[in-house]
Amino acid sequence: MPLVDMRDMLNHAYQNNYAIGGFGLVSLDFLEAIIKAAESCRSPAILNISEPLFKTNDFRLIIPAIERAAHQAKVPVAIHFDYAQKHESIAEAINLGCNSVMLDVSSKSFTDNIAQTSRAAELTHACGAAIEGMLGFVGGTEGENAINHLGEAIYTSAEEAKAYVNRTGIDFLAVSIDTLHVRQHSRIKLDFKRLKRINDEIGIPLVLHGGSGLIEDQYHKLILNGIAKINCYTELSDIAAATIHSNIKTRARKGYIEVLHGVTESLFEQIKQWMHLWGSAGRAAEVLIQCRPWQSAEQIILCYVEGHRLQQLDALIEQSRKTLTTIPGVRQVFSGWAPSELNHYRLCWRIQLSHSDAINNLQSHSEYIYFFNQLSRSIDPEKISITFAPTLSNTEFRFKELVDA
Repeated sequence: MPLVDMRDMLNHAYQNNYAIGGFGLVSLDFLEAIIKAAESCRSPAILNISEPLFKTNDFRLIIPAIERAAHQAKVPVAIHFDYAQKHESIAEAINLGCNSVMLDVSSKSFTDNIAQTSRAAELTHACGAAIEGMLGFVGGTEGENAINHLGEAIYTSAEEAKAYVNRTGIDFLAVSIDTLHVRQHSRIKLDFKRLKRINDEIGIPLVLHGGSGLIEDQYHKLILNGIAKINCYTELSDIAAATIHSNIKTRARKGYIEVLHGVTESLFEQIKQWMHLWGSAGRAAEVLIQCRPWQSAEQIILCYVEGHRLQQLDALIEQSRKTLTTIPGVRQVFSGWAPSELNHYRLCWRIQLSHSDAINNLQSHSEYIYFFNQLSRSIDPEKISITFAPTLSNTEFRFKELVDA
């Protein structure tokens, strides 16, 4: 804690007319700047990991650092996996520590979008996580080369939005109202009437993609018409790049560490401005009161096994480590046995789950059923003890810390 449920976080923003930043990050410089700005402003924050931005790097390597930073933060934080390219990426992101996702199927037909998003929503909710849907097409693509892939914008209609939300069960909706995934060199005209109709029809938090480069008045109107999450990456990327270019020109030493000097500080200043502009600054304590902690759970399986039979179960132990970790919502599987023969419950499995809601998904999954049937054939079921335990959090301590601050 305070890694919190993003549904509660965005519902609070939606109901209280402010927006929370979904800040795209590609490195630890970005991560540090976002957390530092959020703590400085006493603001909730969303850490956005966008799969298309990791074409040359493995997003799996940075998520553990992001999760650790979120748990250590002094303000409410959620971790969102954006623009997932396939369902397998969603399952993997949740297993790694993300508690909200979005599947990138907005360019598909309305029917295909509903079908694929519904499938993703079922998987995501089974793991306890939130899901963002996207209806319509925001010009450009997520990434550094967006300007060369503008495409033709497809705007979200209120009628389709209502049907889409009802049929998919998504928690938030990203809308297309004329923003772009590119650098805005002039003021763009946003379709606020369209946005208001959508908001009136569906009544759930709305998300703005391509949120960089708008002006204060536009942001305020967006928020008053249902936008509760604003995604920003392009402007942050430009700020980081400009700082690096300046360092290359002006600093005597040109090493990697030297040219990164000041990147975190530059990002920090911009993110702080947005937090004040969008109204999330100063909201941390009240948001935390409203948010359920994102709390993982564990299944503990203890087996009463006589010492001479342990080696007979080695194959099952090894197989279970490989197969159980493929189940959505299963983060890690530990297995082994106690060395002392005085402990009759010598064989143990510890299955770490993304969230307590993932327990039902685990127990109904075919791989788990097969594993348990194999275990029951090897050991008398009456000698198998199964318990579930939530991972303890320090919510109350952190809440006091926020209030005192």
